[in-house]
Amino acid sequence: MGKKVCVSGGGGFVASWLIKLLLSKGYIVHATIRQPGNEKYEHLLKLERASENLTIFKADLLNHESLYSAIVGCNAVFHVASPVPSTTVPNPEACICYINNMQFLCFSYSQFILLNSVEVIEPAVKGTKNILEACLEAKVERVVFVSSIAAIVMSPNLPNDKVIDESCWSDKEYCRKTENWYCFSKTEAEEQALDFAKRTGLSVVSICPSLILGPILQSTTVNASSLVLLNILKGCESLENKHRWIVDVRDLADAILLAYENLAAEGRYLCTSHPIKTKDLVEKLKSIYPNNNYPTNFIEVDDYTRLSSEKLQKLGWKYRPLEETLIDSVESYIEAGILESK
Repeated sequence: MGKKVCVSGGGGFVASWLIKLLLSKGYIVHATIRQPGNEKYEHLLKLERASENLTIFKADLLNHESLYSAIVGCNAVFHVASPVPSTTVPNPEACICYINNMQFLCFSYSQFILLNSVEVIEPAVKGTKNILEACLEAKVERVVFVSSIAAIVMSPNLPNDKVIDESCWSDKEYCRKTENWYCFSKTEAEEQALDFAKRTGLSVVSICPSLILGPILQSTTVNASSLVLLNILKGCESLENKHRWIVDVRDLADAILLAYENLAAEGRYLCTSHPIKTKDLVEKLKSIYPNNNYPTNFIEVDDYTRLSSEKLQKLGWKYRPLEETLIDSVESYIEAGILESK
């Protein structure tokens, strides 16, 4: 019998691919979901080996007992659940756009934010604390916490001449000042997770991915990172010509599992593979899908930051070509009916 593991936020973009990978490797998977029975989670039940090795648990990050019920008896926990990015104040330049009958707020410079905004700090920080306490109580072998480069790069003092790696942290005071609550929540939650590990002896490893692209497994909802690519493919008016650091969701799933299976894994790992300027990304997409209505106005910004996943690669992590990620992403959007084939 395979090892038993728990994945929080089981219906999300990253968690879905992680569950698919775990099932393919013979793991018995507990997945926590807030609303079991919702059609947007049906894709999980269709995964290979799901019928015999996947159990769905109704759980809330703010409810310790519901989390413990899903975690008890598991060898490892992958804490993937996290609130989506949101804004704090209305933007006067925002307008409503629709993708497959789903509403989104569209902001200047092509930011997409889910219309139904959620509070991010309490679920991210208190939710992580609840997960860790349940893991400690259940005597879990290891917790892999999925953080974000939002916990690394949000600082006004990052030097342009330095390679950014796991030693760098976002400035929480700067996050407060700029009201970037997503970056604040990811930084605070990861700091607390690693501190909890030091205080209690619980094995905790964190993974900090960059912009996550790749094919979607759900057809009823679109994750925030996929909206970045969809925005380009649908021809937004203008874009900042900044560097995009991209990682494929399938490669990220590999990294998360590697952080559990490799006993040498420790601390935090930055997970990214391909740096590319927005304008170059558009040109690459044009060469593959020439008939889309692409942006033509690019706003130049001075943003170059070099990121390194050297630590993760030394652990044995590998990643696929960017072209494969882009093609598989676009084809999945077309198949899901959220992007017209041209």
